[in-house]
Amino acid sequence: MKLKIVLVDDHILVREGIKKLVEFDGSMEVIAEAGDGVKCLEILQTVYPDLLLLDINMPKMSGFDVLEELRAQNREIKVLMLTVHNEVEYILRSVDVGADGYILKDAAFSELKKAIEAVIAGETYIQPQLIPPLNSRMVRRSQDNERIAKLTKRETEILVLIAEGYYNKEIGKSLIISERTVKNHISSIFKKLEVADRTQAAVFAIKNNLVKL
Repeated sequence: MKLKIVLVDDHILVREGIKKLVEFDGSMEVIAEAGDGVKCLEILQTVYPDLLLLDINMPKMSGFDVLEELRAQNREIKVLMLTVHNEVEYILRSVDVGADGYILKDAAFSELKKAIEAVIAGETYIQPQLIPPLNSRMVRRSQDNERIAKLTKRETEILVLIAEGYYNKEIGKSLIISERTVKNHISSIFKKLEVADRTQAAVFAIKNNLVKL
């Protein structure tokens, strides 16, 4: 029995190219396709694939949003992210929201097939060239989590406000504390996070998803 795939990408040529390769292989078939996340979820209400090949950047609804919705529904569909993004943050977010694999669109079809087979077998597949930077980022993430754990609840609140662009006076007014107290908290935040200024603290908060832009 052929492996059933739903293909989701906003570029028609990409979908057509992948579909031809899949069909030529003979062991798989594309049973449905969509050009955006909303259409994808509509299709998955009546279609039950073995695997979802999912792009990240799409109109109406991103691949991340689709994946989050599927996991919220407890849909046990294997999901392989197929994207142009080689940035570590994209890989981390994909894994965090429940992706089973991550591969780039410039990969050879043999690589794609290997990824599909691994994911279907219950493994997590990350394209080999992406693993070294991912490992390095995972180490930094662990270190960042240790730093975050050192912050008090009040310091975390202030860090979020810093990242959102608030000044000391505004922070004090928002939290009903003195500006001097705010300054003391900020000094403590800088020391615990090992950053030198507000900009570095804000970047730290954003990278670690303490605040969303």
